Amino acid sequence: MPAPKRTPPPARIHIQYPQPVVDAGRYPAKRTVGDSVEVTCDVFRDGHEKLRAVALYRRAGATDWAEAELRPLDAHHNGVRWGGTFVVDEQGAWEFSIQAWTDVFATWRDEFARKLEAGQDQLASELSEAVVLLGDVAPRAAGADRKLIEHTLRVLGDEEILEAARHDAALGLELHAAVERSAARHGQTTLEPPLRLEVDRMRARFGAWYEVFPRSWGGLAGVEAQLPALAELGFDVLYMTPIHPIGRKNRKGANNALVAGPDDPGSPYAVGAQEGGHDAVHPELGTTEDVRSLCAAAAEHGMDVCMDFAINASADHPWLTDHPDWFHRRPDGTLKYAENPPKRYQDIYNVNWECDDWRGLWEEWRRVFLHWVDCGVKAFRVDNPHTKPIVFWEWLITEVHAVDRDVIFLAEAFTKRAMMRQLAKIGFTQGYTYFTWKNSRQELTEYVDELAWGPERDYFRPNFFVNTPDILHGYLVHGGPAAFYTRFVLAATLSPSYGVYSGYEHYENEPVAAGSEEYLDSEKYAIRARALDGPMLPFMTRVNQIRRENPALQQLTGVAWLETANDQLMAYVKQHAGNAVICIVNLDPHHAQEGSAIIPAQLGLPPAFAVTDQLSGERFDWRIGPNYVRLDPWARQAHILRVEPR
Repeated sequence: MPAPKRTPPPARIHIQYPQPVVDAGRYPAKRTVGDSVEVTCDVFRDGHEKLRAVALYRRAGATDWAEAELRPLDAHHNGVRWGGTFVVDEQGAWEFSIQAWTDVFATWRDEFARKLEAGQDQLASELSEAVVLLGDVAPRAAGADRKLIEHTLRVLGDEEILEAARHDAALGLELHAAVERSAARHGQTTLEPPLRLEVDRMRARFGAWYEVFPRSWGGLAGVEAQLPALAELGFDVLYMTPIHPIGRKNRKGANNALVAGPDDPGSPYAVGAQEGGHDAVHPELGTTEDVRSLCAAAAEHGMDVCMDFAINASADHPWLTDHPDWFHRRPDGTLKYAENPPKRYQDIYNVNWECDDWRGLWEEWRRVFLHWVDCGVKAFRVDNPHTKPIVFWEWLITEVHAVDRDVIFLAEAFTKRAMMRQLAKIGFTQGYTYFTWKNSRQELTEYVDELAWGPERDYFRPNFFVNTPDILHGYLVHGGPAAFYTRFVLAATLSPSYGVYSGYEHYENEPVAAGSEEYLDSEKYAIRARALDGPMLPFMTRVNQIRRENPALQQLTGVAWLETANDQLMAYVKQHAGNAVICIVNLDPHHAQEGSAIIPAQLGLPPAFAVTDQLSGERFDWRIGPNYVRLDPWARQAHILRVEPR
């Protein structure tokens, strides 16, 4: 095969396995404003030449690239993995690439130094090479760099100066740095195409969510009245279940009964009645103006309002009259209600995504979402997004973000991991997780490792809900109050974002039947008189304060597990930006457990150090190696220990 007909010759530098990257660049990796993006890649070429590399980065659409230097991560063993960081300081789309080149002068300098170390003499030819290289760089340099290079050229050309002095001048560190700043990039190679980053606001990664049924709090005005207290408790997001009119036909009764009584309010997930559909507010809850008022008041308290969005319709939804083709019908003409055997949802109908007017259906959903965005809603918890077309969500989220980039999308998708991952890749800001069903030390360790250290860490942001209106886990049913403290601490310290459904602070744990995860007298089908007066609230408040005070708890990564010699004690360290927090949690809600939390030397902590329990204020002396711990459900169920600076 003939040689390629091109000038200059083909590149000899190879750039491989860049990170962060999602599906070879098909989807953007995710970061938040202020994050340091760690870039790594393999950089190598044939031969023994010295290389240099930088990360190029910019806001999408910007003309100029900024640069961050990359350095070998394993220089002692001549490794090829390089790394460096840059900071993303604005929200929106970013892109980055990697550029590498041969450092001709560094290559000459290294070879020359090794010849001197070997005792070789008669190196005049080598010095002449340096003169040529420096002569090429000098015109490119400016200021002090140019003066230093020109001075060195004069020294190298003066044969009256001792040879050893000329050697020292050629090998000077300041000269090397000056040349690096100005030399041409020989054999420059750039990774193409650039890789993408999506940068969100901080709340996309870190926040505490509190879920309410507005009808149990006196409607929207009643919910708004709770905002000062919720802000004082340290919650960042007020999450409301659907607030729309509720269908009357096929309405569910108490505890999911098929026939509703005259006073049963029905499920708020059966959206739509003669009063309106997804763009309307249930008259008993308030008005659209009340939504605007609620969102504005939340913003004044530094909080966001999240709206629960269920893409289905009751039999009374206006769309069944205006757009009957948007719904599934059986061959006999009857509507097909929603079901997931053996579960049956006789009060709702799913839309037909493959109808002839699918474009009109998509556009209407966009209009509805943007209507609530215009009212000030900053987050949407989407009900079962995995049962709707993924391409629809990718389109819709892009459309909404074109109007308001602050909007957060939370995927309530308890389904296959592949689907949960894909929803995150195409734009969902956060996702529900399997945390509720991970209760043993082994289960938790394995699952958090997958989230924090696996490929998902670059795009999947978990939200560890401790409970939901649909999920009352047996651990809470049988564990009593201590179990509630255990799960709360785990959720709030392992995940930057967590959520709690109201009633948790009252230790509500009575299922509708043995083995069921449904609550007895579920709020989905009944109105409960709610108030912020649960006995667990002071503890929640303190934990939320601890989270805000410790950057390590605001990150998913940086977690390391500690051996305890007792599987009922869950112990781990989270570290970030010089902040280290040690958490020990008793997984046994019925008995005291004791063991030794073993601090390994590789964590980088001092041989001996002080820790302060952020829950109790107590101070302890800890060290590398074993540290005795005893946790009693009737006294304390967890330690949250901050490592104090020396």
